[in-house]
Amino acid sequence: MRRIVLSVAASTMTLSLAGCGVLDATGNSASASPSKGNDITVGLLLPEKANTRYDKFDYPIIKSEVSRLTAKQGKVEYANADADASRQTSQMQRMIDEKVDIIMLDAVDSHAIAPEVKKAKDAGIPVIAYDRLAEGPIDAYVSFDNELVGEVQGRTLLEALGSNADSSDKIVMVNGSPTDPNAKQFKEGALSELNGKVTIAESYDTTDWKPELAESEMAKAIGAIGKSNIAGVYAANDGMAGGVIKALKAAGVTSLPPVTGQDAELDAVQRIVTGEQYMSVYKAYPDEAEAAAQIAVAKVQGKDIQFDALTQDKVSSPTTKDIPSKLIQPTALTKGNIKDTVVADGIYTVADICTPKYKAACAAIGLKP
Repeated sequence: MRRIVLSVAASTMTLSLAGCGVLDATGNSASASPSKGNDITVGLLLPEKANTRYDKFDYPIIKSEVSRLTAKQGKVEYANADADASRQTSQMQRMIDEKVDIIMLDAVDSHAIAPEVKKAKDAGIPVIAYDRLAEGPIDAYVSFDNELVGEVQGRTLLEALGSNADSSDKIVMVNGSPTDPNAKQFKEGALSELNGKVTIAESYDTTDWKPELAESEMAKAIGAIGKSNIAGVYAANDGMAGGVIKALKAAGVTSLPPVTGQDAELDAVQRIVTGEQYMSVYKAYPDEAEAAAQIAVAKVQGKDIQFDALTQDKVSSPTTKDIPSKLIQPTALTKGNIKDTVVADGIYTVADICTPKYKAACAAIGLKP
């Protein structure tokens, strides 16, 4: 309830400001004294390529929104670390040296990057933590409500087990990377739903979210528990869900247990259509990316009223308390709401999902152009 109230309060604040003429449709502030014009440079550091969302959605959307907000004068300098923390450190140092106006950071390792965040701050460059909460003196944080993501995953997994589920049902947890603070929050949220209702028979924290490691971990779990004794699998994201399903199939499992995921990747949506994967978590990337771009431009241009209206939530990291934040609500994605989520939001078309291989399965659930 707390999270929902905060989110509603943020939206109400933004709308009331717009109604009073403080903010217009382009995000201008009547009372602001911009410290920078439209010719701004946003440094964007994204963490990896195994998850296709970063290159396919986040970067293009942020680039487009920065351009829109700055009359096509602003630009985005983009670098992807490909899951290499030291590479990201070098990329961030280069952006500091190039004196970009603001850095939007999605950290590979939230702790290891903290010295670079401090360097940026000392150089007068604000840092916005994007999608993952970084340590160090960051100025704002934009992400989804990560504990709620885990709660949604855990709750939906229990729903898949049905009314006959009990505490003896064995669940395997394939969690995200231990260097990603989001993974800890996803895990905590899921456990808040699962503890006492099922047995967590095996649990793994998967380095760098690698699908191949998830596949190996699932194979170990099958060996330890027995392929017929696994009631369900909590996989923290879709890439790892794919690895989990490969391991189950390789072990000869023909009736797959419910497997969770996150990120609504196209492969995962198609697996949901066929029933191989039970659910994913749809996170409205356009909402997150556009909000981050708006916050970054407002920060650079000194539009404090707009910045405050966009960051009504508060989040604390191990190093910084009460960080101004924007937390966006996630949605459970199952067979029943594909058309109302990823299709309705323009993430995929029905044709993207229902290729010839999946046409019959799509028709069976009423997913048609």
